[in-house]
Amino acid sequence: MYEYAVTWEWLSLAARWLHVITAIAWIGSSFYFIALDLGLVKRPHLPAGAYGEEWQVHGGGFYHIQKYLVAPAQMPEHLTWFKWESYMTWLSGFLMLAIVYYAGADLFLIDPHVMELSQWQAVAISLASLAVGWIVYDQLCKSPIGRNTWGLMVLLYVVLVAMAWGYTQVFTGRAAFLHLGAFTATIMSANVFFIIIPNQKVVVADLIAGRTPDPKYGVIAKQRSLHNNYLTLPVIFFMLSNHYPLAFATQFNWIIAALVFLMGVTIRHWFNTTHARKEKPTWTWLATVILFILIMWLSTVPKVLTGEEDAAALSPIQQRFESNAHFEAARDVVLSRCSMCHAAEPVWEGVNFPPKSVKLETDGEIAGHAREIYIQAGRSHAMPPGNITEISAEERQLLTAWYESTVSQ
Repeated sequence: MYEYAVTWEWLSLAARWLHVITAIAWIGSSFYFIALDLGLVKRPHLPAGAYGEEWQVHGGGFYHIQKYLVAPAQMPEHLTWFKWESYMTWLSGFLMLAIVYYAGADLFLIDPHVMELSQWQAVAISLASLAVGWIVYDQLCKSPIGRNTWGLMVLLYVVLVAMAWGYTQVFTGRAAFLHLGAFTATIMSANVFFIIIPNQKVVVADLIAGRTPDPKYGVIAKQRSLHNNYLTLPVIFFMLSNHYPLAFATQFNWIIAALVFLMGVTIRHWFNTTHARKEKPTWTWLATVILFILIMWLSTVPKVLTGEEDAAALSPIQQRFESNAHFEAARDVVLSRCSMCHAAEPVWEGVNFPPKSVKLETDGEIAGHAREIYIQAGRSHAMPPGNITEISAEERQLLTAWYESTVSQ
């Protein structure tokens, strides 16, 4: 049974690796085509139906690219589609969500301080939020307000802020940020799967049949692509945020999330305007810095503003770890080798906050992080960093024996 933890850790790494690879491919192609589209130049010699062209140099050669706003006069012999990058990014991301947060719901998804939930309830809320989020967004785009691109984006921002608040009222702070990223990424990938690619297929079918394609399909796809463009940077932030508790583990985390969306807009606006060969809006960088400083302040405001939390009751699994015969010996190791950093008020010089917001001072906190202690300090030497507290091989064996004997019962 204890080998399950090691196998699951490697499976998590494999899923994360796949997710990063596919995300790089999707985001890279998205950024490239947005920059290309904005940089197109209209010239008199362009073929009939061509909207603009761009000359680029890369890899020892020159590229001459032309864009047809609706479609060329006839179907080209070969057509490259850009869709699998999006699909695989979402699928690999959902796999990670299942491996880390659904399988580890007691530790990573559910926080009794926030809401008392069973594992199946938490997973059901997670799945429903992703599906309902796409439906609400899609209906907004198809409603009369959808004809106003910027008005729609403002309304979308309101929805995202509401979801940020809602997730923090249900899940752990870490899970809330991750779900906000998944919520946004689901909208983006669903845009590709349900709108952009099907609309392009309609245009291709018209070309093959000799019909004149309706330009409305391109307009709709263009709007959804614009949304994806402005949502990309916040999604990356939320996917990385689980490593930084100062972002997710504060009472004002949902406000931080709201400001992150604004930073994504200001940064993308600068790049989009620059790629369009318009004046460079340098004010966006000042706005971004101000927003980031505000986020930093919100993460470190005095505790008198954030308050203190009561101790949470242990789950049945955590109770098993606390009642194990090896617990006292393992607890002594953790308290002597780990708690100087992993404490509400760390005593190690230079450490002002418990790393990753993990505190290991009480029996409940130690039992609640049994799996992480086993992986980080028992089966591997990741903790303490550089073995700075000089944990011995025998002490690591005690931590290993504690975990393995508990899960083997």
